[in-house]
Amino acid sequence: MHRQDQFIPHVIVSDGQAALKFYKEVFGAEDGDNMMAPDGKRVLHGEIILDGHKLFVSDEFSEAEGGSCKMPTTLGGTCVRITLQVDDPDALVERAVARGARVLMPVQDMFWGARYGKIVDPFGHEWGINQQLKELSKEEADAAAKEFLASRK
Repeated sequence: MHRQDQFIPHVIVSDGQAALKFYKEVFGAEDGDNMMAPDGKRVLHGEIILDGHKLFVSDEFSEAEGGSCKMPTTLGGTCVRITLQVDDPDALVERAVARGARVLMPVQDMFWGARYGKIVDPFGHEWGINQQLKELSKEEADAAAKEFLASRK
């Protein structure tokens, strides 16, 4: 049996319906299977599909409701960054900012042969936006990283 994805990120948010809309508009994703909580207001299980890969989205639920994960605003930040490989990072970041995201690092040429930037979406999740422009050998990548890190001292 073929598995579509072996890792499926699942983000917890404050407004599941708004998050699904944001991710579809910014990432160009499609709707997957979505289920509302019994209250009819919160997303119990939401999915978007991007290039055949899933992202699960749900609202935060209390422990009494069976919830075990917290959204970044409850935690005071996030400990995870999800990185997307895209064809046009500048346009994606522009769409994200127009819909409420905040730029952490502007898209720029990076030493590993990519254009890369970082954003925080309106729900507190951090995203790396990467366009790999050229593949470097291990030796080239190591040398470029050493040069980059030396320049920052």
